[in-house]
Amino acid sequence: MSLKVKDKTEVRLVFLGAAGVGKTALIRRFLQDSFESKHRRTVEELHSKEFEVDGTKVTVHILDTSGSYPFPAMRKLSIQTGDAFALVYAVDDADSLETVKRLREEILEVKQDKCTPIVVVGNKCDREDVRQVSGKEVLSMVELDWNSNFLEASAKENKDVLEVFRELLRQVHLPSRLSPALRRRRETFPNDNDARPPMNKANSCTMC
Repeated sequence: MSLKVKDKTEVRLVFLGAAGVGKTALIRRFLQDSFESKHRRTVEELHSKEFEVDGTKVTVHILDTSGSYPFPAMRKLSIQTGDAFALVYAVDDADSLETVKRLREEILEVKQDKCTPIVVVGNKCDREDVRQVSGKEVLSMVELDWNSNFLEASAKENKDVLEVFRELLRQVHLPSRLSPALRRRRETFPNDNDARPPMNKANSCTMC
């Protein structure tokens, strides 16, 4: 049956990807509306934000993982405990897309579920002058072959960062328009009315 808010008051979103693709930058832009250009190595950090949905408190945990993956067991645990995954690559780094492909295979292996909620994010889309990865090609692969969702974003320019989180929440059947219980800045998710129509694919996962 469908997951309702009353059934799950905590959800864990896991950000995975190669080092330097901007996982931390996306999370910081979402949580603090700030951007730091200098890359800082992340081992593993867990952020939590509380929201209210129809009077019910929902805690969203966001796990920022290491891009160097020195501890396979830690990565496996991150996958086991995750509800939805953002696989992040940088549009100016073709190798980082190959990392995303490997990570997806690992997620499917660990979860043993081809319908695991996954959103592939092409970050740094502001760097068109040095782009190495075609968004159209990735869109075709992710939505048609993988049956997942794809977005391009820019943490630097705050382009579609909210949409990344909004899509992750939709995939775990939580309302994408959540009101922060402890609001530090006057910002909510965009209205659901402008959401893209559902993909119509023969191999779609059935949510019942």
